[in-house]
Amino acid sequence: MLTVKEWEQIRRAYHVEDKSLREIVRQTGRAFRTVKKMAESEEPPRYRRQESPQAHKLGPYKERIQELLAQNQQLPRKQRWTAPSIYRQIQADGYAGAESTVRHYVGQVRKLLKQPAVYLPLTFDPGGDAQMDWGEGDVILGGQQVTVQLFLMKLSYSRRTFMMAFSGQKQEALFAGHVAAFDFFGGVPQRISYDNLKTAVKEILQGRHRVEQEAFFHFRGYYLFESHFCTPGAGNEKGQVEHSVGFNRRNFLVPLPEVASFAELNDYLLRRCLADDERQVDGQPNSIGQMWQEERGWLRPLPARPFDCCRTTTVTLNGYSQVQLETNRYSVPSDLACRELTAKLYPFEVKLYRPGESEPIAVHPRCYDKHQEILDPLHYLSLLAQRPGAFDHAKPVRQWRAAWPSVYETLLAELRDKWPDGRGVREFIAILQLHRDHSQAEMEQAIGAALAHHCAHADGVRLWLTQLRQPSPTFPTLDLTDRPRLTGIGEQAVQAGTYDALLGGGQ
Repeated sequence: MLTVKEWEQIRRAYHVEDKSLREIVRQTGRAFRTVKKMAESEEPPRYRRQESPQAHKLGPYKERIQELLAQNQQLPRKQRWTAPSIYRQIQADGYAGAESTVRHYVGQVRKLLKQPAVYLPLTFDPGGDAQMDWGEGDVILGGQQVTVQLFLMKLSYSRRTFMMAFSGQKQEALFAGHVAAFDFFGGVPQRISYDNLKTAVKEILQGRHRVEQEAFFHFRGYYLFESHFCTPGAGNEKGQVEHSVGFNRRNFLVPLPEVASFAELNDYLLRRCLADDERQVDGQPNSIGQMWQEERGWLRPLPARPFDCCRTTTVTLNGYSQVQLETNRYSVPSDLACRELTAKLYPFEVKLYRPGESEPIAVHPRCYDKHQEILDPLHYLSLLAQRPGAFDHAKPVRQWRAAWPSVYETLLAELRDKWPDGRGVREFIAILQLHRDHSQAEMEQAIGAALAHHCAHADGVRLWLTQLRQPSPTFPTLDLTDRPRLTGIGEQAVQAGTYDALLGGGQ
């Protein structure tokens, strides 16, 4: 079976390099039908690993070795870290491999560290290159100062930069940032340079070779761009975007933006990125926006639909109509729940699906805290209708009551006084179920009107909801241009004496 990498190579050869299907067949040795299917398919072939991946003992300690060797620049010349001392250090930390392996890797890292800090001036062709990086910044989110993760991508020719904020640097956030950046640029650059992100790179091999994550292969094959991973610790290889992280943070996030949500924050950042088009970079002949207009035609066109930037998994329903994702539990409508569900984790929301269905039965904001319950009270109303005695103790309702308008409590008290045998609570639950089709503002207004007009029950609230959605009738002005003798009738001042004369029988 074809691997994801082979699928990407076939699609690149056919769509980017304009090779014929028969030429690709000769080069790959694959069947014509297989090559044709892979070139037309937007999804990679599914396969299972036949052998377990080989364990690399030194892998977890490579970063530590690099840190120790980097310390040598500040240590006395005769008291620096050597390969044997590094071996003893990581052996104490749990390394179980051979010393010769450590010596070989130390030699490789030293060659990198000895490279002189002299760089070549670079120039880029329009549409050819872009650079991507993550950064951090503080904002006032919902009244609290929090640190957010900033995704940046920069076109190397025009210097147009896109910036977006996320809660974390998970793979779905990486993909969502790419999709939003491609939409902002109006196309896809031919090549993108990266650090060795764990969400894209599974393992760093010698030289430029990398073992990339399969999901990243899938994403790259969908948009057909090339990836270039920088040498570890060599930020100068993508110096443009490295500079933009600090520049945008100083110019876009000072003073700290005060926003209510990530949606508001990202809308603000998008406006700042658009305003940055007016700036002219030193050495560039025109402004960023003008240079981008030149570059736009050289970008690869966007696919018909954007990539679905989510992580998909199967979850099991528990006894409280909830599913667990990571360490958090999310509610599911009790009247639609089934034993197993499909969950899609997006950067800012979680969607839950019944097997085989394309429409979600539940959508929640994604929670990045640990051991939290994210409950939608509407998911439990059908269950409460069967067990109204649990209304006062139901956790989802208690959380809702802490925030709902006071008019709801007034309605509940009136219904309980009117029907103390439990019917009042059932009637109130039926009113709450109207939230499935009406907004909070509409419900609050309709409940207030029902109370004011002494029809505080489910049918009364429904009536006022219908009235709110029906616009007031308007009547057109009568055109009397063809009947001039009628002009002015109904507009003259009322004379009470004329009525007195009429009542008295006079003229």
